[in-house]
Amino acid sequence: MMAESLSQVRAEIDKIDDALIGLIAKRGEFVKQAATFKKTIAQVAAPERVQQVIDKVTKLAIEKGADTQLVENLYRQMIADFIRIEHQAFKVNLKD
Repeated sequence: MMAESLSQVRAEIDKIDDALIGLIAKRGEFVKQAATFKKTIAQVAAPERVQQVIDKVTKLAIEKGADTQLVENLYRQMIADFIRIEHQAFKVNLKD
């Protein structure tokens, strides 16, 4: 789709943002669930899993024509924040 005006571009970006935020929220719920399956706090960071995800999304970025550096940076930041959230969930699960 080729936009015909700046307002149309912005409206399309707003729709994409809405979808992205919904997907990030959904991903976050699964991250919290992952904490319930981990036995130690060391398993939360899972550096080998982080690298698997980075490799996967970099490949997807290439396939879909996205900027690979942008995608890697976004995912590294998102993963860091999800690890923080998962640490919190893990600590809550220890109390249960």
